[in-house]
Amino acid sequence: MAGESPDKSEQHKPSGETASGERRPERGPERPERAPERDAARDPRLAVCRETPDEADERDAAGASEEPAADGKTDGKTGGNDERLRAAVAAWVSGEDGDKGVGEDGGEGSAPVEPEDAADDKAVDGKSVADKPVSAEANKGQPTDPPKDQPTAVFKAPRAPAVDQPTAALTMPPATPKPDAKPAPTPEPKPAAGPDREAGPAPAVGRASRFVPLRETAAPASKPADKPADKPDKPADEPADKPAAPDEPAAGPEAAAPASKPAAPTAPASLTEPERTKQQPLPPRPPLDLLAELTNTPPPAPTPLRTFARRIKIWSPLVLLLLIVFAVVQLVRPLPEPALGLSADREHTFAGGQLDMPWPDEGQGAVEVEGVGRIGTYGAQKPAPLASVTKTMTAYVILRDHPITGDETGPEIEIDQQAEDEADNVDESRAAVKKGQKYTQKQLLQLLMIPSANNVARLLARWDAGSEEAFIKKMNDAAKDLGMKDSVYTDPSGFKKSTVSTPQDQLKLAEAVMEFDVLREIVDMTILEVPGIDGKIYNSADRALLQPGVHGIKTGSSTPAGGNLLWAAYTEVDGEKRRILGVTMGTQKAAQLKQKLELAIDYSIALIKAAQKGVTSETLVKKGEVVGYVDDGLGGRTPVVAAEDLKAVGWPGLQTELDLVHGGKGIPGSAPAGTEVGELSVGSGTGKASVPVELQRDLAEPGLGAKLTRLG
Repeated sequence: MAGESPDKSEQHKPSGETASGERRPERGPERPERAPERDAARDPRLAVCRETPDEADERDAAGASEEPAADGKTDGKTGGNDERLRAAVAAWVSGEDGDKGVGEDGGEGSAPVEPEDAADDKAVDGKSVADKPVSAEANKGQPTDPPKDQPTAVFKAPRAPAVDQPTAALTMPPATPKPDAKPAPTPEPKPAAGPDREAGPAPAVGRASRFVPLRETAAPASKPADKPADKPDKPADEPADKPAAPDEPAAGPEAAAPASKPAAPTAPASLTEPERTKQQPLPPRPPLDLLAELTNTPPPAPTPLRTFARRIKIWSPLVLLLLIVFAVVQLVRPLPEPALGLSADREHTFAGGQLDMPWPDEGQGAVEVEGVGRIGTYGAQKPAPLASVTKTMTAYVILRDHPITGDETGPEIEIDQQAEDEADNVDESRAAVKKGQKYTQKQLLQLLMIPSANNVARLLARWDAGSEEAFIKKMNDAAKDLGMKDSVYTDPSGFKKSTVSTPQDQLKLAEAVMEFDVLREIVDMTILEVPGIDGKIYNSADRALLQPGVHGIKTGSSTPAGGNLLWAAYTEVDGEKRRILGVTMGTQKAAQLKQKLELAIDYSIALIKAAQKGVTSETLVKKGEVVGYVDDGLGGRTPVVAAEDLKAVGWPGLQTELDLVHGGKGIPGSAPAGTEVGELSVGSGTGKASVPVELQRDLAEPGLGAKLTRLG
């Protein structure tokens, strides 16, 4: 028949069987058998043509007279019909419109070309385009890669992997047959051509414009898999059984399983997971996840307990490091200075109830034991005129600014005219001195305190400060320094009633002025003899001075002030003399001024005798008694004991306070038992009593635990 290929009988065979009856090896997924109605003997234009109306009109316009030549070849004008015929076959197979599969330009001799990155051959009704047999007329006159007697099916080769990488065996998914299609007979497998195998002719499937060899190892990705579509046709009379070239083995379709039981597709790893071409930076992984990946052990599932344990593992080294640093700092820090603390009762009350004192019923006054405390007071305790008691402050300022001790007499002072003139004043006490006479500082102090000469007081003020006003300022400044808050001095002699003070302030002055031994000697004199002055001078307080233990200090009397006496007496307690100080002010019951002074002396003698009798001693702490401790500053305490009995001077009902001090010696950080570390004292000044204290046991530095746990 005209247009029929001599190999038509071969084309009727299944695509998996060669002319010699051999089967090709399987090269892809199982495919269903071809339907019998697709026999190549039928007219392809009537059997497979499913053209669209547009394609049918185009074909009619081209002319139905273009018939294949008698020799089985086509001329240049018939290429369009053949092209449309192939497009119709492909469209029928794929079930799509007839415009699919036609060359891009639709010109003569063009063949359908699939894109390089297209998917596998389109399968419709369980068939692919490569599996559709066509007549020999359709293949005549078309350029093919293999000889015309060795038609091959067009297969889409899988995407080539990277160079020098083996490719897994190509497995194509089974085509889904159409519901109205009949299963095609299963082709027999035919071994592929190779160096050690014979290549038989492959059944022609349509017009193969490209020849894609299927190899076990894919070509490099840069080498195109298809051959040019305009390759010249090979002679039609070439033998059909010509073996394929060794480098281009025939690629036939793989044997397909029955359509009733399609096998599940198995995609190779190279198709399902494309190879990574670039290494992208990965985010940081947690340490435990990275360790699990390195050890090929997946991390455990997170739970609250594991999360807590994980945090413990992470934070434990840091906490341990901080603890080590803290311990080192605590160990190298300097230790605090040890200090003494009193554990015994600080206050102590003398036994015997209250001391009964004969307080006067007029005026005001006060009595105290120097260095121990005040026995008591009476009266209003308000500022009142002092009269000649003011000269005590004058003597204090002179001795403070020009001190003399022992047998010293001090500088000579010349009598001026004012002192001579004031010696004639009959309304005040005075000394009969003459201008130009010179007396020592000690002699003038005797004339000041014993006969209470006002003219001598003013002379000493001018000698010391240059003027009486300047000296008065110094007197008030001295009063402030001694804490005499309620005292005001307006003259150095006390003749003015504006000079006032209180009993408590005068006791402060008496305690200060009795520190000068020259003054103590002067105020204890009852009779005074001074060169240049006729006769003996008697002390106005001689009656009081004749009493045992009484030693001055100064009398004073005036109409505004009444009778006043600032006195000092001594009593012996445990073999030691204790000074008793007192003042009696404002005695007014007597009619005459002299009698007022005598009454003040009588009141003072009664108070002196009661105080001397009532002042006694008492043991406050016995030897070996724990009185305190040494505190090392970190909570450690070492007890200390009294080294001797502590006896204090007081009187019945007196409340006194104990004081534990280091005594001017530093406390060591460590010392053996019996080491003296301070003193326990009671009272102050001349009435102070103290005994040493010592360690009861060994004193050691703070331990390691105390150093580490200290916070301050």
